[in-house]
Amino acid sequence: MSFDPLSLDYVYYPVSAIMWVWYKLFGLVLGPASFYTWVLAVMFLVFTLRAILYKPFVRQIRTTRKMQELQPQIKALQKKYSKDRQRMALEMQKLQREHEFNPLLGCLPMLAQVPVFLGLFHVLRSFNRTGTGVGQLGLSVQENASLGNYVFSAADVGNFLNAKLFGAPLGATMTQRGPTLEAFGDDFSRAALIGVGVPVMILAGIATYFNSRASVARQSPEAAANPQTAIMNKLALYVFPLGVVVGGPFLPLAIIFYWFSNNIWTFGQQHYVFGKIEEEEEAKKQEVLERRSANAPAPGAKPKRAAKAKGGPAAGESEPAGGERDAGSASAPSSKPAPGAKPKKRKQ
Repeated sequence: MSFDPLSLDYVYYPVSAIMWVWYKLFGLVLGPASFYTWVLAVMFLVFTLRAILYKPFVRQIRTTRKMQELQPQIKALQKKYSKDRQRMALEMQKLQREHEFNPLLGCLPMLAQVPVFLGLFHVLRSFNRTGTGVGQLGLSVQENASLGNYVFSAADVGNFLNAKLFGAPLGATMTQRGPTLEAFGDDFSRAALIGVGVPVMILAGIATYFNSRASVARQSPEAAANPQTAIMNKLALYVFPLGVVVGGPFLPLAIIFYWFSNNIWTFGQQHYVFGKIEEEEEAKKQEVLERRSANAPAPGAKPKRAAKAKGGPAAGESEPAGGERDAGSASAPSSKPAPGAKPKKRKQ
């Protein structure tokens, strides 16, 4: 295939290139036509992309936690300027600048994974171009086997189509029918495809549920009490995992492995990142406590007071005796009356 600058080849070629590198590495050990070679290539494609997105993921977690901390202030602004949308937007921007966070960073890793998922789906689908549906070329089995697929050669295409586990091709769907199945050879087995796909599909749904539950458990009470957050939590806990299971039969087996490995990575990375952030916050708290204890007076000691600037001698100095005063100052009359004495009236 030649690069088309007016298409999504900007996504397809990088995705296929990363997958190709892992395919070649695992193929040296397990063989180029091994089912496990291609499964590991798909899984390590996920791991590579998630490693690239690690820093944006950390920023996402920090942004989410910051938004939870500021939830009371955000609610107060929404209540105060409920009738003035423009003023409320300005105050929200001011709050974000003061606390140095951007809500868009919370969506970046998720948005970045969307084109990757679509790119992988397209690349896997393009190993078998014998279909006549949308985006298919309607090639014959022989023509399909003689053409490469982005960075994959024609030999690689043949190895992918022949990669099966008990007759279950990695590029087939459980509901796939028609002449497109001829590209996978005569040893295609739908029963094997269902037998391999259903357990992986269920595991992917369970992994999605546990990831969602871990995220919900780390929410602050204020954020969890928000009605919109409560709705999103229910979707994440029940609807999304169910969607993985329900949509699994319509996706290639390789995509189900992609989803499963993506959730495994997310679960481990989430646990690690949250642990590091909690350690940092605990270290900051300890630092504040140590600073306070260092500045506090010793037990039983009175706090030191600053010396008065006027109205008495400095600390450590004694009042000079009356005979030792300067003669000029002793003879000079005082401009102020003695305490309790009536002020003298001036003669007219």
